[in-house]
Amino acid sequence: MKSLNEPDWLNELDWLNGQGDAMLQLVEKLANVNSGTFNLDGLKTVTDCLTNEFSNLGGKLAVFESRPQFSINSMGNSEQQTLGDIIHITKRSQAEKKILLCIHMDTVYSKDHPFQRCQWLENGNLNGPGVADAKGGLIVMLYALKAFEQSPLAKNIGWEVLINPDEEIGSPGSVHIINEIAKRCSAGLLFEPALPDGTLVSWRKGSGNFTFVAKGRAAHAGREFEKGRNAIVAMAKLMTAVDQLNSSPEITYNVGNFQGGGALNVVPDLAIGRVNVRIKTVEQQNQVEQQFTELLNAANQADGISIEMHGQFSSPPKPMSPGIAELQLRIEKCAEMLGKQINWRGTGGACDGNKFAAAGLPNIDTLGPRGGDIHSMDEYLIPESLVPSAKLVTLILLSFANEI
Repeated sequence: MKSLNEPDWLNELDWLNGQGDAMLQLVEKLANVNSGTFNLDGLKTVTDCLTNEFSNLGGKLAVFESRPQFSINSMGNSEQQTLGDIIHITKRSQAEKKILLCIHMDTVYSKDHPFQRCQWLENGNLNGPGVADAKGGLIVMLYALKAFEQSPLAKNIGWEVLINPDEEIGSPGSVHIINEIAKRCSAGLLFEPALPDGTLVSWRKGSGNFTFVAKGRAAHAGREFEKGRNAIVAMAKLMTAVDQLNSSPEITYNVGNFQGGGALNVVPDLAIGRVNVRIKTVEQQNQVEQQFTELLNAANQADGISIEMHGQFSSPPKPMSPGIAELQLRIEKCAEMLGKQINWRGTGGACDGNKFAAAGLPNIDTLGPRGGDIHSMDEYLIPESLVPSAKLVTLILLSFANEI
């Protein structure tokens, strides 16, 4: 990486010094709008706000529909679910080198969840739905691009922004554009939150969601009990067998949801079990798929019982790679210019960074602000991390532009 001369970037970083209040106000504004993955009205409000803000960057902005999600409902049938719109922005798309910037606008908090509004904590942190994951990341991305576009170096590279509405459910409606963008770009910057102490994520486990549907035979529990075939019992045995596969922290099997039954005087003929699996390597992914096939075959030997499996590994593992290591070194050098030291660690969590990496695009995916307790009512953002995070990303972009 070529060194950056101070005059090339000092003014851009100085500009960010005065943007902290505006950034924080935007985070709070976005977080006070519920954008749970299936709240299409809330997502539309956030989309309108973001398109207004990002349109000032001068890129080519488009909003288009996601592909629908297909899932298994409580009756064991496949159903289609409409998802929110995707925001896509490009600038200097003909440039030889293009950088991806990506983060999601959806949260895990549904519109009827009790956690809906921001509040200030005594320690000065901002508590609110999505403040760290990932409304704060959206604003860091926005302001880094604003600062970068003020530099004469900006003309040297192009960039693409992807803001998707479905990351919290594995990005089923936007994975196709993730795969397309990965082919066009040289590196990816994603804006999931950094850890509370500023540590960034290096490798990630892969994640898969699987739904098992057991069908038996209904019968009167008193008059003709012997004619029934109990789907709940069959599913309970299968889910117990899945849980017993847990033997190593590298592969985890979480039986997360179980549905079935109705009136107590009826032998239940339907049961549904849902499982999340985390794996560290592709070899482990293959191992899990084989294990599930074997368990399913064994379960289907029971008289009058049939069990089907739906689902897949939607987020492949994201191991360390030469491309990621090169990006890490670049980020460490940029952080040094700011007097910061970057620490790294792996995590069991998955994000869109997994998908971009699997499609061949090296990326670092925790360039958002510092925060913690995500996916809970204690989620918080450390406000003073907004500007430093934007400065770091601005320097990363300038470092790419300085090489052309």
